[in-house]
Formats: sequence, C-alpha cells, structure tokens
Amino acid sequence: MADDGNIISNLDLGGNGEDTAPAAGLISQYVKDLSVENPNAPDSFSWQDAPQVDIQFNIGARPINEEVHEIEMKIVVTAKAEAGTAYIVDLSYCALIGMRNIDEGQAHAFTYAEAPRIIFPFARRVLADAVRDAGFPPLMLEPIDFNGLYVQQLQGQAEGQPVGNA
Repeated sequence: MADDGNIISNLDLGGNGEDTAPAAGLISQYVKDLSVENPNAPDSFSWQDAPQVDIQFNIGARPINEEVHEIEMKIVVTAKAEAGTAYIVDLSYCALIGMRNIDEGQAHAFTYAEAPRIIFPFARRVLADAVRDAGFPPLMLEPIDFNGLYVQQLQGQAEGQPVGNA
C-alpha cells in the first residue's frame, strides 16, 4: 500500500466499508437547568446552627436518535436549619453520549453507570459554585459509586424489590 506510493490504505472495515467496531463516548455536556434559592437571606447568614443538607439524585435518559442519547443527572440540594431553609439548589446536568454497535446490556450499563460517573465531577463543581455564589461555604459532595448503585438496582429488580432513585 505505502510501497506503491499510495498513502491511503484500505482498512477493510468489515468488507463493506462500514465501521462495525463497538464505540461509546461522551459528545458534550451542559447545564440544562439550574435554580438557586436563598429564601431567607440575609438573615440566614447569621444563623448559628449548621444546616442539615438533604441531597436527592436521579439519573434519566432519552434517545435523541439511534446513536445519540441524552443523560440527565438531576440533583436537588436542600439545606435547612432550625430557623428555616438556608438554600435550595436544583440542577439538571446533562450529557450527550454516542453509542454504536453495542448490545443492549452494555448500552444500558454505559447509560446509567459509566456516563453518570464521567459527568458527576462537572455537576459537583456546578453545585459547589452555586452554593458558594449564594453566600454559603461550597458544598463538596463525596464521589459516588455509580457502578455500584447500578448493580445494586439491577439486583433489586431481579429480586422484585422496588427501585429507588440513584
């Protein structure tokens, strides 16, 4: 091929020129919706008791086309002290993922375990910045084992247990 002066070689992609290799990856990521509420400011800045922080997660997905899906990580953080609500942050952080030539089981695992693992650090930064910008110390979320949660939910479904939010 290169010996005969041709720098373009025939890769013989399955005999018909198609790329049939399995592939999955992140195309882009973005903030779809962000709401920050600071309902008791400025009074909340002088409260002495530390707020109790409640964090709710949910992972959803929807197809855009045959090879592209949108993954939505919804995170709602509510911080309440004895005197009232300090802040509420509601974030929908999304990613477009591409998958081609992957069986259904692998696509499901990539959608609900691997893609959330990839985008979580970016969503965590958005949350930390939003809480800081509301006038409070940044909220530093611990890493989450999305693969472990995924396996746990699959086991729960197999045992007939109700499935909760990840």
